[in-house]
Amino acid sequence: DGENYRFTLALRYGITDHFEAGIDVPYVGQGGGFLDNFIIGWHNFFGLPQGGRNEAPHNRLLYTYTKDGQNRLLINDSDFDIGDIRLYGGMQLYKDGGENPRSVALRASIKVPTGDNHELHGSGSTDFSLWLTASDDYQLPAWLGHFTFFGAAGGMGMTKGDVLADQQRNVAGFFTFGFGWGPAQWLALKAQVSGHTPFYQSELRELGKDSLQLIVGGTLAFSPKTSLDIGVSEDVVVSTSPDVAFHLALKRLF
Repeated sequence: DGENYRFTLALRYGITDHFEAGIDVPYVGQGGGFLDNFIIGWHNFFGLPQGGRNEAPHNRLLYTYTKDGQNRLLINDSDFDIGDIRLYGGMQLYKDGGENPRSVALRASIKVPTGDNHELHGSGSTDFSLWLTASDDYQLPAWLGHFTFFGAAGGMGMTKGDVLADQQRNVAGFFTFGFGWGPAQWLALKAQVSGHTPFYQSELRELGKDSLQLIVGGTLAFSPKTSLDIGVSEDVVVSTSPDVAFHLALKRLF
């Protein structure tokens, strides 16, 4: 039980029309939080199963994992610090700038173990990811705006980390597929599903099963160069990802 928080400074720079580089510097941590009552009320309002959350202590931080009589993981103190820094690169493979634009890009990243793995600020491993992204944009009648399909798929290789190291997998796959509708210049509504294969070998759903999340939200454009992304995720495959996650991202083009 607990709530995780992640604040990220993300920078992207277009080196040329076809190449991009970037860096993510996260500030992460966990605590007891304040959302338990809200989430219980949300499930009651929509008649969704509570799964025992209404019987557990509220706003508590306790991450514990015991195997073969040994406590392998215990986090019960709130703590915040710099997480694992990630470096990015991207190359545009295809772009059709016609009436219905299409684009394909190859992207890569390297995550370095700068976060303290004992506090779950990082994993202790160096990770390399490679994936393809694509989008297909359709211009609707003027009063309807435009519609976009987008997706991504790739894989990640990991060195041996420091969190449950003997159960860690060294390779994982991931994907995203979604669509967006822009009814106006200042508004875009989006929905997507994202999933990944497990990072650990375990009979527990929380560690050893494939994960799938549904994310819904949108983008508000305050100006041509400033926008705000808003999103909420739900664990479609229950207990393989956080029960709910809230996403806010303020973007500024320079």
